[in-house]
Amino acid sequence: MDSASPSRSSLGNEKVQSDREMLLQAQDEGRVLGAYVRLSGPGWLQSAITLGGGSLASALFLGVLGGTSLLWLQLVAILFGVIMLSAISYVTLSTGRRPFEAINSEINPALGWGWLIATCTANMIACMPQFSLCYDALDRNLFTLAGGQGLGDATQTKLIVSAVLLIAAGAIVLMNTHRGATAKLFDYFLKALVAMVVLCFFGVVVLLAVNGKLDFGRIVAGFIPRFDQWTTPTGELGGLIAGLPEEMQAFWSQRIVAAQRSVMIAAAATAVGINMTFLLPYSMLSRGWDKPFRGLARFDLCTGMAIPYLLVTSCVVIAASFTFHAATDEQLASDDLTEMKTSSVWASVEPILIARVDQELGAAAASTDVEEKLALAAGLSIEEKTLALSLVKRDAFQLSQTLSPLLGESRAKLVFGLGVFGMGFSTIMILMLINGYAFREMVNKPDATAPFVLGCIVAGLVGACWIYLWSGSARFWLAIFAHSFNAMLLPIAYVTFLLMMNSRRILGKEKPTGTRMLVWNLLMTLAVIGSIAAAATAIYDKAMDKDHPMAFYVVMGILITYGAIVIIGFMTRKPDRLAEQSEK
Repeated sequence: MDSASPSRSSLGNEKVQSDREMLLQAQDEGRVLGAYVRLSGPGWLQSAITLGGGSLASALFLGVLGGTSLLWLQLVAILFGVIMLSAISYVTLSTGRRPFEAINSEINPALGWGWLIATCTANMIACMPQFSLCYDALDRNLFTLAGGQGLGDATQTKLIVSAVLLIAAGAIVLMNTHRGATAKLFDYFLKALVAMVVLCFFGVVVLLAVNGKLDFGRIVAGFIPRFDQWTTPTGELGGLIAGLPEEMQAFWSQRIVAAQRSVMIAAAATAVGINMTFLLPYSMLSRGWDKPFRGLARFDLCTGMAIPYLLVTSCVVIAASFTFHAATDEQLASDDLTEMKTSSVWASVEPILIARVDQELGAAAASTDVEEKLALAAGLSIEEKTLALSLVKRDAFQLSQTLSPLLGESRAKLVFGLGVFGMGFSTIMILMLINGYAFREMVNKPDATAPFVLGCIVAGLVGACWIYLWSGSARFWLAIFAHSFNAMLLPIAYVTFLLMMNSRRILGKEKPTGTRMLVWNLLMTLAVIGSIAAAATAIYDKAMDKDHPMAFYVVMGILITYGAIVIIGFMTRKPDRLAEQSEK
């Protein structure tokens, strides 16, 4: 074990020793549940980051496109995530070594540094939309209660709110740098925040069920995997397309499947991101956890991360399905173009309808006036307009407005406002926390306070600059860089931990053998294959973006450059380094 590791430095801590003794006693007596519940923590950190704006947006669009038929996707994604994170925790707690140091020493420093840089990149870029999400929750929901007018769109107001969020998140995160009462307070606050998010969205589904609005047969069926959904339209939209003339089926099928596949990848990616693989081992080491805590780590991931994630995302999918799936906008369904233009989603639907008309006009589309095209669009069937409406991305605020007649306007605003704000704020805190751990590793000072605080501040400040950076073309290119680099690194991180799990040099006598090793390898290989498939599709889609042709060169540049660095890392690695490490 590295002499500077958080685990080694905290062995003398009385609280850690007390926790270890409690756990060992519970294991000897065969009554571990109470101890596990009392000592849980890192899994809730994972939950706080996985329940962010990305998960919310993906779950909403899954419900819009597939109804409840795509519920299985997030179940499978989080199961794969638990498998890989359990493997990471096993390696870390068995060896007591910091993963960054172990990867650099045992495998390839290019992989270690790529993992760290991708984590920092993801933290800083992902922080921006979370600040935006929190502001929108306050502006559009919470500050409009009791007749309020919201916060408005003034830059000064956004800066003030962002500064308050940054200071509050930073103060709470710093509680985690100390053991004892303040750290326990941090744990309680985080668990309460996650519980609030779960209760808000779970409560919506309960109200829908009480009012007889849900088909539980379809909901249960939605948890059964259907891999044909990767290439064919699903839910009621598939039936709508099947009923169209053959020449129009291809047009709508291509667009629906492309959107469906994109959101499936996004949903899988938000279940476990590259920065989550960094957070888990360091949050455990910082608590002084070691071998006796391995069972607790798995329990913590299941109860603290997987269950809250599955509850929240499933509830959002169900609510979005009830509200938006195959739904028709009354104004948009009209044959009168003037009335169609009064629809709240007209600006988003118009280009889709024009593209449909262009398909029918063929070569004549270039010489046809826009108004004439819109007149033709007005005459399209309700089925086609419904399909066009399904391609419009919705947000939680539109969902709360739509459910207002059922829940009541004030209740809808309160429930969704608190739920969305809790998602955004908890994610800001954890992204700052991860960046603090990453900055410590950059300077090889795993116990130092200064680099930790600096890392937290950098992530928070970048996030608070969302007003200037998270808009227009800058937003697109930041997302391209983060998405491509992180999509590429996640399967590499997975493969790296698969190799570490199979290395007797690293794990020694703690390496699983026999049937245990076979099961581990089978489950981890499935997770690796899933991550590679998602990454390859995501990178290909970004590289082939016709609206942004330069994206191809950016993505390929990242791929080629990093690939070359990894190869050089393997070629220049000293052959005796592994042997030296194994003898220590």
